[in-house]
Amino acid sequence: MDVSREFYGKLGFEFIVGPMGPEPVAIVEHPCGININLILNATGDATGNNVLMDDIVKYPGYTHIALEITDYDSAKNNIEASGFSITEEVEYNGARFFFIRDPDGNVLEFHQPASS
Repeated sequence: MDVSREFYGKLGFEFIVGPMGPEPVAIVEHPCGININLILNATGDATGNNVLMDDIVKYPGYTHIALEITDYDSAKNNIEASGFSITEEVEYNGARFFFIRDPDGNVLEFHQPASS
């Protein structure tokens, strides 16, 4: 939990509460209103492998969250200056995307639409 709190804290998320509930979670919240529940009852250590994106066998579920940005270069520079590694960059029909992974292998996409 401490590693994830630090990771999301660098992205502007504030720790709200945790552990709490019968399936213990911790909650972090961004000033824009996004809440993320961090699962605390995992039975093993994170391997960096995201079963919804990286495994050959595909499972139903969400693969990642996408956060819309208005200034691609500034957002990317800020992310890199915070010590995060960009894992992929894509440009498609004028839209631009870059991706990072959290300490548990979850993917976050930063997306600038073509209309921006």
